[in-house]
Amino acid sequence: MINKVFSAKQLDDKDPLRHVVSQFALPPDTIYLDGNSLGPLPKAAEERARDVVTNQWGKDLIKSWNCHDWIRLPQKVGDKIGALIGAEAGQVVSCDSISINLFKVLSAALNMQPNKKVIATTRDNFPTDIYMVQGLLTLLGDDYSIRYIEESEIESQLSDDIAVLMLTQVNFRSGFKLNMETITRQAQKLGILTLWDLAHSAGAFPVELDKCNVDFAVGCTYKYLNGGPGAPAFVYVAHRHQQQYKQPLSGWMGHKSPFAFTPDYEADDSVSQNLCGTPGILSMSVLDAALSVFDEISLKAIDEKSKKLQAFFAAEGKRAGLCDYMDIVSPPIENRGSQVALSHPEAYAICQAWIAEGVIADFRAPNILRIGFAPLYLSFEDIEVAVSKLADIMQKKTYEKAEFQRKQHVT
Repeated sequence: MINKVFSAKQLDDKDPLRHVVSQFALPPDTIYLDGNSLGPLPKAAEERARDVVTNQWGKDLIKSWNCHDWIRLPQKVGDKIGALIGAEAGQVVSCDSISINLFKVLSAALNMQPNKKVIATTRDNFPTDIYMVQGLLTLLGDDYSIRYIEESEIESQLSDDIAVLMLTQVNFRSGFKLNMETITRQAQKLGILTLWDLAHSAGAFPVELDKCNVDFAVGCTYKYLNGGPGAPAFVYVAHRHQQQYKQPLSGWMGHKSPFAFTPDYEADDSVSQNLCGTPGILSMSVLDAALSVFDEISLKAIDEKSKKLQAFFAAEGKRAGLCDYMDIVSPPIENRGSQVALSHPEAYAICQAWIAEGVIADFRAPNILRIGFAPLYLSFEDIEVAVSKLADIMQKKTYEKAEFQRKQHVT
């Protein structure tokens, strides 16, 4: 992928996305390898936040629901996200969090499969996804159950008694990327509804929900989509299911006519049924502006640069001798998302020492140093400098200092 006759500068000079970094308000002397946990601040989002607070809320007050179309933001933002995940308009709405949206979709999907009582997922799925299933089961009773299947052998473990197959496309620890099209096809042959979590997919590489005939999907927007901490998540419901789909959190914004104020609930017959309470306009507006960084940029170009950055990281790491200290526990580049996982017993302290040197990555228990590659603002020179600093930390064992050993509340 990367021929070492090219220097970092030469690769940056040839990079078709090199101009996009100017759209982000990145702090100086910082290399940010944690966009897979929280994307940095787009300048457009910063400007929108000021406008929404000062003008839309501050001056136009409640009129803004109409004159600034606040009321349609969930659908407007949803369609923008839909364009990034291979979904035609009218199938994605932005609202709530992944966890709440999972509860909605799982409940609706089970209701569509009245003769099946099993939700299948992988044991190493992101914990909150599993927790939401466990919580739902306490309401449904003993007839329903969760079944764990091995991530590496999903298709062979499917059976026709499964109601819903809930999977995260990219493993949050290792970066292992599942074949969405193949798995979805096999599941549907057995009458299984598919629910995909796109937390580490949306904005990182091309996702093709419609092409893969996916039934449902959820995802967050504060990672590769740069929507900000706690930004609203999204829900995808395929057009073919929207008439039958009935989720139980029947809030007024999901009503067919919310401003009729009738006493009985009548669900909207579109994906907008997933709305519950009043949308968070400040965060939704910021997200709307943040998505503008993807204007006129293809996900294919983003994916291509991501793979080159990862390959360059591996080549630089090998040259610097990182393999003598840490193991790569991610699958080959063609089978992973836009991240690399390195294992070491002192991964947490190593991460803290790296941060102290101006390189921000993150730690995932029990022993993973996780590195995110967000191509919109990362350069090859960033990777070269980051690897050099990490190699120095490992050689000098800087991570053994007491200040790097202390666990913080957020790891």
